Amino acid sequence: MEFRLLGAAEVAAGGSLVPLGGSKPQTLLAALLLEHGHIVPITRLIDIIWPDNPPDTARAAIQTYVKTLRRSLALHGATDVIVTHPPGYLARIPSGSLDVDEFDRLLTRARQTSAPRETSDLLTAALALWRGPALAGLGGSLLAGEAARLEHLRLTAVEERIAADMALGQHGRLVAELAMLVGRHPANERLRGQYMTALYRLGRRSDALATFREGRDALIEELGVDPGPELTTLHQAILRGDPALAAPPTGEVAHTAAPAQLPLAPADFTGRAPQASALIAALTPEPDTPIQVIAGRGGSGKSALAVHVAHRVAAAFPDGHLYAELRGMSDAPADAGEVLGRFLKALGVEAAAVPASTPERAELYRRLLADRRVLVLLDDAASERQVRPLLPGGPGCAVLVTARNRLGGLSGACRTDLDVLDTGEAVELLARIVGTERVAAEEQAARAIAELCGRLPLALCIAGARLATRQRWPLRLLAERLADERRRLDELAIADLEVRAGFELSYRGLDADAQRALRRLGYLGVPEFSPPIVAWLTGTGEILAEDVVERLVDAHLVDFSRVDEVGGLRYRLHDLVGLYGRERAEGEEPDEALAGVAQVLGAWLSLAEQVAVDTPSEELGWLRPPVAAPSMPQELLARVRQAPHAWFEVEQPALVVGLERAAAIGLHALVCQFASARLGPSFLGVNRFGARERINHAALTAARAAGDRYSEVTMLAELGHLRYLQDRYPEARQHFTEALGAFRELSDPRGQAISLIGLGAACREAGRLVESLHFLDQAGPLLRRLGEDSGIGDMQRLAASVRLERGDYATGWTNLVESLAAYRRAGSHRGEALTLRIMSLFHRATGRYGPAIDTAGQAVAIFSRLGDRLMEAYSIRAQAKARLRLGQAEQALASLEDVLSVCQAMGDRWGQGVTLRTLGELHLADGRPENAAACLAAAMEVWQDVEAPLWRARTECVLALLHEARGEPEAAAALRAQALKTFHDHGAREYGELTAGPGVR
Repeated sequence: MEFRLLGAAEVAAGGSLVPLGGSKPQTLLAALLLEHGHIVPITRLIDIIWPDNPPDTARAAIQTYVKTLRRSLALHGATDVIVTHPPGYLARIPSGSLDVDEFDRLLTRARQTSAPRETSDLLTAALALWRGPALAGLGGSLLAGEAARLEHLRLTAVEERIAADMALGQHGRLVAELAMLVGRHPANERLRGQYMTALYRLGRRSDALATFREGRDALIEELGVDPGPELTTLHQAILRGDPALAAPPTGEVAHTAAPAQLPLAPADFTGRAPQASALIAALTPEPDTPIQVIAGRGGSGKSALAVHVAHRVAAAFPDGHLYAELRGMSDAPADAGEVLGRFLKALGVEAAAVPASTPERAELYRRLLADRRVLVLLDDAASERQVRPLLPGGPGCAVLVTARNRLGGLSGACRTDLDVLDTGEAVELLARIVGTERVAAEEQAARAIAELCGRLPLALCIAGARLATRQRWPLRLLAERLADERRRLDELAIADLEVRAGFELSYRGLDADAQRALRRLGYLGVPEFSPPIVAWLTGTGEILAEDVVERLVDAHLVDFSRVDEVGGLRYRLHDLVGLYGRERAEGEEPDEALAGVAQVLGAWLSLAEQVAVDTPSEELGWLRPPVAAPSMPQELLARVRQAPHAWFEVEQPALVVGLERAAAIGLHALVCQFASARLGPSFLGVNRFGARERINHAALTAARAAGDRYSEVTMLAELGHLRYLQDRYPEARQHFTEALGAFRELSDPRGQAISLIGLGAACREAGRLVESLHFLDQAGPLLRRLGEDSGIGDMQRLAASVRLERGDYATGWTNLVESLAAYRRAGSHRGEALTLRIMSLFHRATGRYGPAIDTAGQAVAIFSRLGDRLMEAYSIRAQAKARLRLGQAEQALASLEDVLSVCQAMGDRWGQGVTLRTLGELHLADGRPENAAACLAAAMEVWQDVEAPLWRARTECVLALLHEARGEPEAAAALRAQALKTFHDHGAREYGELTAGPGVR
């Protein structure tokens, strides 16, 4: 039998809770347990239970409580826990059965050891005993003192556990926890000092100093004192960069991240004690059944229970906590591969290293978790198929899943079915929202509300929100209103209609602006949104939109989510509330709701086009009619223009889902316009393939459904461009070829030119040089008739690069001169830089290494100013290659290694291959054959993957030199012959160079 006071007073036997009665019997038992083995006089018990004005029947009442407790304990096998011993009672319990004693024992042991790892483990185990505030829900000032003592010990244990983890070098994992703790305890100098140290060790010195200033302000405001000497000394050490603050050298630092993604524990969580206890027992100390499914109808509190349990067991999973909202009830359930991508990044996997396919991501995910203890919380699952890829394989991990159905096909899962709350729990939940005193004053009305809401947690929360925002309303009034709604009562009593009725009750309490916002947010259906989206949907200003959103938050219809990375507020609409809002929109204002979604798309497109104006594209764009965009807050516009990449990172989930929704409701033209906008890498960035894929698919499907042939073909061309960026050249050629034929049927010269340029580029990378020039030369006359300087610059640059491959330097240089002039006429700085980089390659190919370095340097400067890291890296590589030809290997090595890091971080396989080949050359020239072999082998893998025969042949030439250096002439000759054939078959310049004798350039 277990006795628990670190949280609500509980007694557990055989995996179930022993009924203890109301708060007074629980208070009596807690008082006896806290002094177990000692007599507690009945007079002291009276003072504890009734600190003010005890009734005359107090002694009799205590005897009744004792009798009830004894009977309940005896039914669970304990007959001698409470013993009568004049002048009172004493509790006899087995050693180690009280969580307070176990906590004290572990805390003492932790303080006796000097090993940080052992200290951390002991304190983690001690803190895992806590289920909430000590003696939660029990009254009496005498117990309050003991509760305060225990809470102080708990906080001290947290501080000491963090100190041990800091000694182990785990500051990276601790920083999020410390941020939360400092927010809760702003005057706690020890926690603040630990937070400052963790920030400093992560290179966030300015944040550490700001944390000190915030702490100083909090101490002065709350206590009227300055920071103590310890915190002041730490502040000074950070200012001077004291080496003593560096992280300790230890082998125990985790090589992968320990994510902490759990949402905040629900403050008003009520009831579900048997289910919570069973789940906690199943998950700790070792997961008996590692997959726990919480199933039930919508609004039954599945998510709240899961998050509550997750926080209770969090300490038992020291390697981290992952969380994903799977949006099973929405029109766009989360894709398992997308969720795995986020999980892998949270576990420390670089974006470039995240595999492309879902099975590969799942394999890497399970491998990372194989020997770790991680808790995974999956909220609102749609099906077994969605969940299976997200299940870790390690025996130390556990998974909590919530779903509407029981997921019967999920092998090995244990299920907890949730029904409605009992009446007592329902009233308690209402009291937590409305206020205990207010409910106690109208207990009968509160019970009526609970019953009329079907004791369903979601409906109760909505009813409570109404009362909480109307403090002058008597509870009786709401009970009468519910009783008068016969249809509402019917809906509350049957299946999902109960939820809809509850939403309707809250919805009718909103003002017109808030109602409109709820309807249109539901109609748009994005998973997360910001106030500007509400402003665009409703045609209001941003300040008014913020007020409306906050009113929805007050009504518990919208949840505050977070402050995003660019300083904006983000909110989340629950999927069921969103579905309800959509129904209202479709029933009340379908045309206005559709127009609102169009306004959002227009605003997004306007922002994107402003970014494009700031950085004109180097490619030929599509001619589209201007979009009537809503008014744009200047602060938002400035934020986006200053950091477009960061803004898109934040907005991407909403933008993708919003575009998919818009495509589904008939706004295909706008979606196609966004999908085909020439936004440039500064906006969409590199490796945005997942988002582009979804947008293109939605636009292409919608265009076909609408019978819009032009938009359909445009999306085919855009799909070809996407495949080109993904280094999937055969598919790119296929899509561009199909688009070219269609544009010819449509007599569209612009579409033909774009498709021809795309075909030329895709053929170039695959080494099909003659074909590439064939397509590019066809594009030239079309572009000149159109007078499109960006397109001319793009075509001429690509043609020059192909002629460089063929060794036609004179014609190629003419192409480059014309390309540079066209880009300058178009005002495209990026196009200018791209051309300068190709000019550098021409200089190097013809032996003019000084001009090659200078010209590449000009390109580096432009790309750096534009924030285009990838092309800046390409230009730095061009410089390094020229320096290598001049014998400046050491200087070139550092540059090339930096370039390789950028390409890897940005997922650019082609750039990795080219850089690895150059590094192989460098290492070979410097007498490091083993390093050369490793680099060249890695480069060969890239060329095999992306089907680039010319670059494979160039790498084979370097490999031939490596074999010669090793004294393997036959292997060298075979490789050189194979490369020579490839050069001959593709018409590459190296065929003439090799047959004439010079080495590889």
